[in-house]
Amino acid sequence: MAARAYSSSIGLPYDNTTITAILHYNLNYHPSSPPKRPSLPYYNDTSSAFRFLGQFKSLNSDDYQDLVPLNVTRMVTTVSMNAFPCVSPTNASCEGPNATRLAASMNNISFENPDIAILQAYYKHIKGVFGTNFPSYPPFVFNFTADYMPLELEVPRLGTEVKVLKYNTSLEVVMQGTNLLVGIDHPMHLHGNSFYVVGYRFGNFDEKKDPLAYNLKDPPLRNTAAVPKNGWIAIRFRTNNPGVWLMDCHSERHHTWGMDMVFIVKNGECPDESILPPPPDMPQC
Repeated sequence: MAARAYSSSIGLPYDNTTITAILHYNLNYHPSSPPKRPSLPYYNDTSSAFRFLGQFKSLNSDDYQDLVPLNVTRMVTTVSMNAFPCVSPTNASCEGPNATRLAASMNNISFENPDIAILQAYYKHIKGVFGTNFPSYPPFVFNFTADYMPLELEVPRLGTEVKVLKYNTSLEVVMQGTNLLVGIDHPMHLHGNSFYVVGYRFGNFDEKKDPLAYNLKDPPLRNTAAVPKNGWIAIRFRTNNPGVWLMDCHSERHHTWGMDMVFIVKNGECPDESILPPPPDMPQC
């Protein structure tokens, strides 16, 4: 076995170690020839990396197939790198182009952490902590993966916006990568739910054509999936876990720069379809 890192970042250090291992079975087996060393793709070969990921399948059974949501509500969100103007160019955080402060966003909103936890504010009905207007579609529609991007699109707005969903909604989320500031892969993670990866492609998502090629038979069940550089990925899941759930990029810098959003899943009708109360010994913040 052999593996090497995949990195689409330009000019950023990464672990370029190639790791190898031999899997030995304790059986009476004598190979006729020594194992061949594989020829690995180059570290930034995006096509090879996603061609490999595209081979992942789930169990192909009738029971499993019934779990993949078919009649869904679709939501589309961009995932972008951004920049804010810096107040002081001498500040150490002003490392972006033209002495800007690097940022990230989803649907042009750079997530701002509130002083009170969103879960606490939602459960205790505390007003003014978050808004409920996270858009279902990108507020600005343009050629997301073009080589040239208007500079005015690089600056997002700061906000703490959530998406409120009814219990047991069948949801499709299409995450569209953009070439704003720089195109790069984004490993997106959803808390509170696993999801089916039903499709991906490079370029801009075509709402009429691309869903026709979805894998709805045996898509892999994941909780983290990579949005390809200058491409998109489509996931589906049912909101059958009431609560407040973050969806964020697991590249830590992108996460802290604002590539996050929150789903609030409302309670269902039965007692076991409701958010549990906090424990009585829960410490105060």
